Amino acid sequence: MLAIAIGVAMGLAVELVNTAAVSELASSARRLSGSADAVVRGPRSGFDESLYPAMAVLPGVRLASPVLEVETTVSGSDVPLKLQGVDVFRAALLGSGPAGPVSDGLDLLRSDVVLLTHAAAASLDLKPGDTMTVQTGEGPRVLRVGGYAGAQASGTAAAFMDIGAAQSLFHRHGRITRIDISIDPALDRDRFLEGLDLPAGVVAQPTDGSDRTSIDLTRAYRINLDVLALVALFAGALLVFSTQALSVARRRSQLALLRVVGMTRPQIRVMVLAEGACIGAAGTAAGLFGGAGLAALVLHYVGADLGAGFFAGTRPELQIDAARVALFGLVGLAAAVAGSAAPAIEAAAADPAPALKSGDDSRAYSRMPPVWPGLACWAAATLAVRQGPVGGLPLFGYGAMALMLAGTLLLLPHIVVIVAGCMPRRMPVAAMLAVERLKAYPMRAAAGLAAIVAAVGLMVAMAIMVTSFRDSLDRWLGAALPADVYVRGSGRGDSTLLSPAAQARLRNMPGVRRAEFQRWDHLQLNGGAARVTLLARDGAAENADRRLPLTERGNESSDAPRAWVNEAAAAQFGWRPGQDIEIPLSGRNHRFIVAGVWRDYARQNGAILIDRHLFVTLTGDVQANDAALWLGLPQDLVQVRDELERLLPGAEVATFDEVRAVSLQTFDRTFAITYALEAVAIGIGLLGLSSAIGGEVLGRRREFGMLSHLGVLRRDIGRVLAAEGFLMGFIGLLIGSLLGFAMSLVLIHVVNPQSFHWSMELSVPWLGLGAFQAAMLAHATATAVASGRQALGTDAVRAVREDL
Repeated sequence: MLAIAIGVAMGLAVELVNTAAVSELASSARRLSGSADAVVRGPRSGFDESLYPAMAVLPGVRLASPVLEVETTVSGSDVPLKLQGVDVFRAALLGSGPAGPVSDGLDLLRSDVVLLTHAAAASLDLKPGDTMTVQTGEGPRVLRVGGYAGAQASGTAAAFMDIGAAQSLFHRHGRITRIDISIDPALDRDRFLEGLDLPAGVVAQPTDGSDRTSIDLTRAYRINLDVLALVALFAGALLVFSTQALSVARRRSQLALLRVVGMTRPQIRVMVLAEGACIGAAGTAAGLFGGAGLAALVLHYVGADLGAGFFAGTRPELQIDAARVALFGLVGLAAAVAGSAAPAIEAAAADPAPALKSGDDSRAYSRMPPVWPGLACWAAATLAVRQGPVGGLPLFGYGAMALMLAGTLLLLPHIVVIVAGCMPRRMPVAAMLAVERLKAYPMRAAAGLAAIVAAVGLMVAMAIMVTSFRDSLDRWLGAALPADVYVRGSGRGDSTLLSPAAQARLRNMPGVRRAEFQRWDHLQLNGGAARVTLLARDGAAENADRRLPLTERGNESSDAPRAWVNEAAAAQFGWRPGQDIEIPLSGRNHRFIVAGVWRDYARQNGAILIDRHLFVTLTGDVQANDAALWLGLPQDLVQVRDELERLLPGAEVATFDEVRAVSLQTFDRTFAITYALEAVAIGIGLLGLSSAIGGEVLGRRREFGMLSHLGVLRRDIGRVLAAEGFLMGFIGLLIGSLLGFAMSLVLIHVVNPQSFHWSMELSVPWLGLGAFQAAMLAHATATAVASGRQALGTDAVRAVREDL
């Protein structure tokens, strides 16, 4: 029951949190765009505002509202604040601007006043009349909170101010990032948008699809969590199977008596299935309540991203969907009933006359299954791993893992016989008896081991995948970040850029031996269906081939300028080294040739790297977002850091060690839910061991009573039980670990590349897995000994008398 409850609770909690996050993201986009029918959007750095009046006078456009969106940081807060500069009059007509009450109507036009959504005010602990300090192009600026932005935008942490004031404040003169438009309802909206003549890199999208890019980026992450939670539920179903199978074998004579007094085979089957349904109903009910409570706690304390950072700046509320709750209730109940199906069939198939005799319980599950179904599952799994994604999802990868698990469980009795046969011939008597019992009853051993193998396989697979990912990330950081100190103009936002004068001061700073600068932007490709990050880095033309962790290299001979793309971009657009691509810069498409593909753990979306000198030539943009500094001597760090704080107040300064520590902390936070699922797998494994070994030992009271009558000492029987528990645990851990290793290869080389477009190198946490297996073996041995104390009591003697 507990395993079913845990599986249902984890699955429902993950689903409710994901639903809340996606719903809030979609509704936030609708609230911020008001009644607009479409959004004209360009790169994150913006586009020329002259496009706004041209759009406003187009036939069919009823209303157009310009927006400048900037992400800035507020002193005392780690969460970036989305600040939108709007034309308050146009935005009011669309219902997309600050519609809340203010004490002074002119505050909407003042250059030092912002209106906060309720979510932003709560996260920053501000109220109307308070002040806040934001980072701008001229350093920190103090702004006054003039009021709230209205209830319709209360779910998103955002701020609003006059668009002219925002352009001046953040040095974005003549630039906007978005135009919200309302279209004549008599027109075909999609055809109208397709007919717009827009500059390169500027796209028009319906408002109901403008949020799809962000949602799609998180889809693979959300689905992977759902799959892991369902695997935990499947392990719970196997635990029900193990418990019911041993229970049916132990009650074989009782069930036979029911047959004798008139119950039919179908009634026996229904009775055992009903027992499983009762277990499932109790576990499911507890799981549903626990899942809803867990989801509420996660949303309150962790956030909708489960630590991954996808939904920063949003405050979603828990939404209990009766249909989803009912679905997980049915899944939990079905899992328990399915786990009872095989024991129900076995119980009904037994002949009542022989089953009434003493010792007939040993005949339960005596027929070995054929080998070919298990082998067929593994053959199908090897074919599935060679298939590509379906709709951007690794469905064949998931299927391959399911087939591996099913194939292993089907082959489990045969594997038990093989492993037992490989044991040394000369061993202590207790160990020899344990081995011979496994050889004699492999089906019963397999029934007890099923849940253990599944849980251990899940735990080992996730542990190896997470360790491989973390170690690969650590090595990638060392290759991708070669400098001593890194400087970002505005921390997590993009409100502050490094001017040419600031770049010159950094280059000439005492203690700095060398400085490189980088400009980045988000570009819209494929009509807005894809968003990629453009990186323009100093010296990329000369050293990118040496410094990037390339997975594919080009051997180009073209005169076109070179660009390097990350694995996500290569997978998303089908780009390969030597291929020509077009990159929209400053409203025009420019031709580049792909010079290589690099591993990039910093950006799940596509990314393109070009040389910054070429970028400046094509765009005229001489500003930079980030700086990388090499120091003359390590002891110059303190002096350089003090000077940076004086020259660039509010800038984010970090050494390589600090960046590495923060990156690994972010990784651990992102995979916190995976660690929780590993703990669930360990818990199910422990429950499976306790149930399998305890049930098997307690069901053999007559055997132990007979041995006691024959003069076998209690301590000798205890040694036999300890050996059996150790051997059961060893075989379960061995098979589960081998299965987990095979599944981890699918996770590393199929599921993750197809989900996130990240490759990684295999790393096995030998020490952690060794400690886990040692603890499990100790638990198995202790469980067998503890269960044996009851079995060796007076009940064993009574059990022998009952048979006489």
